[in-house]
Amino acid sequence: MKSIVCIPTYNESDNILRIIDAIHDVVADLHVLVIDDGSPDGTADLVRRRMTTDERIYLIERSGKLGLGTAYCAGFAEALKLGYDRILQMDADFSHDPKELPRFLEAAESYDLIIGSRYVSGVNVINWPMSRLLLSWFANLYTRTITRMPIADATGGFKCFRSDVLSKIDLTAIRSNGYAFQIEMNYRAWRLGARIKELPIIFVDRVSGESKMSKNIVYEAAWLVWKMKLITIITFGKR
Repeated sequence: MKSIVCIPTYNESDNILRIIDAIHDVVADLHVLVIDDGSPDGTADLVRRRMTTDERIYLIERSGKLGLGTAYCAGFAEALKLGYDRILQMDADFSHDPKELPRFLEAAESYDLIIGSRYVSGVNVINWPMSRLLLSWFANLYTRTITRMPIADATGGFKCFRSDVLSKIDLTAIRSNGYAFQIEMNYRAWRLGARIKELPIIFVDRVSGESKMSKNIVYEAAWLVWKMKLITIITFGKR
């Protein structure tokens, strides 16, 4: 099956070529789609130059910083258009280890959505302050309690979708970003009856560059959980 990994970027010039090389060191035939939000540090320029010698790389250039969720949706739509069967997503900053990619691809033989989980087997996070770790852990507990979604790590960003499930999600209707985007995509896939598998991973906070976390991302996720629950109750009745 044809596979591609979508990587959204904003000011990732220190990381982008290194992460592409690391991916290809592990899975040589895995294609890479970079979605750049107008990075002023020249991230897209680096990718564009690499594309002249490597046909495994694609680039979407957007006009500005339009958000993580819309970046992934643009990447997913392009990957589906190009006919890929397995569509992965990961960060550019090495917080997601490329060495885990073969496990995701193998699991995609039997499951529709594979989630790299920080919490399915204990707590596997490195370099986070306790305050952020507790915020993330309780956010996932909050999400499970309200939505009843059987996922230990609904906010993680290291994932793989089979195209037959991803193609059933209306990407044009998604406006969420950050944690909220991850939760919404998982929830929509779950409601579609997707076979979901959580693979334990070790999450290491970014090696270089600046974190994109903000209070607005947390507030958005907190509201989205209730919004999805209410829509489900109205549409399908209480579950």
